[in-house]
Amino acid sequence: MGAGSQDFLKVLNARSQDIFAKIVENYLDTGEPVGSRQISRMLNLSLSPASVRNVMSDLEELGLIQAPHVSAGRAPTQEGLRFFVDAMLEVGAMDAGERQQISKQISDTAQDGTPEDYLTEASQLLSGLSHGAGVVIAAKSDMVLRHMEFVQLDKKTAMAVLVGEDGLVENRIVALPPGLDSGALTRASNYLSHHIAGRTILEARKHIEELNKGQRAELDAISLRLVKAGIATLSKAHGNATPTIIVRGRSNLIESAMASEDLARLRELLDELENKTGLANLLEGAQNAEGVRIFIGSENKLFSLSGSSVILSPYKDDNDKIVGVLGIIGPTRLNYARIVPVVDYTAHVVGEMIRRGKS
Repeated sequence: MGAGSQDFLKVLNARSQDIFAKIVENYLDTGEPVGSRQISRMLNLSLSPASVRNVMSDLEELGLIQAPHVSAGRAPTQEGLRFFVDAMLEVGAMDAGERQQISKQISDTAQDGTPEDYLTEASQLLSGLSHGAGVVIAAKSDMVLRHMEFVQLDKKTAMAVLVGEDGLVENRIVALPPGLDSGALTRASNYLSHHIAGRTILEARKHIEELNKGQRAELDAISLRLVKAGIATLSKAHGNATPTIIVRGRSNLIESAMASEDLARLRELLDELENKTGLANLLEGAQNAEGVRIFIGSENKLFSLSGSSVILSPYKDDNDKIVGVLGIIGPTRLNYARIVPVVDYTAHVVGEMIRRGKS
């Protein structure tokens, strides 16, 4: 719980918290502001509309609620929603049937399909269950290397030929160091093939760097420079790999915006969903995350203009490494209590597929 939420809890008594919760719950359910008379009828306490108005005035002064446009009613501010999510949200338990549906649909797709097939299924499921847009961002899987060799093209360049354990072949152009003798390419190729087999590109780079610290005598200076150049080229290419980005359910966002007549905001959101670089940054931001994260409105730079909420959870491979993130994007009046466990469980199922070797 953030410091701001703790401060609000200190100044709000039970009655104020109850009234605030009713305002938020009404907004999440209807998207509409609510007046003091309506709140008075919702409460179990015998409070007059005038008493409720006094409390609402205090909540507005604290910045937790506001009067949208010229409405006489009140709705939560972004700060108010943040406080509600952090301090008052009661996350519901998922229905067993819903859990089974998610597991079965993703598992069935994984049996006969590619990783992109079951990631797409996960995105579609999240969209359907949340009535928002489902999003999955998956890091490009690392090639596990079996063999590598250098083929000289001319005096200044060579081609590094990589062969993966799955039979995939990739080529990279490498600049040759000056003073190269005829046997250096062979020595460097043999050295790399021996030490990189069974490792990903990043793992191979780390292993070679560690070897070079204490075993320089294995290679002459020229061959060692070629090895370093080759590994650096491979790592650079890997670092520029574009993640797989899958978005399903844009039509849900259109329906939501049509209902609220917020078409300008919808255009902003759809533009942001086409921003592949920005979406990829969500994956980078999840690298140190544990569990579900909720971004409301401007808390996420990518969706700040459209004022959308984003609920994300990372998923991991069998090395406990975060390899992707999934979740939903929608209006700020999402049903957080229902969607948070859905996103969390879907991430768990996708992680299980990866750990079973379905990637």
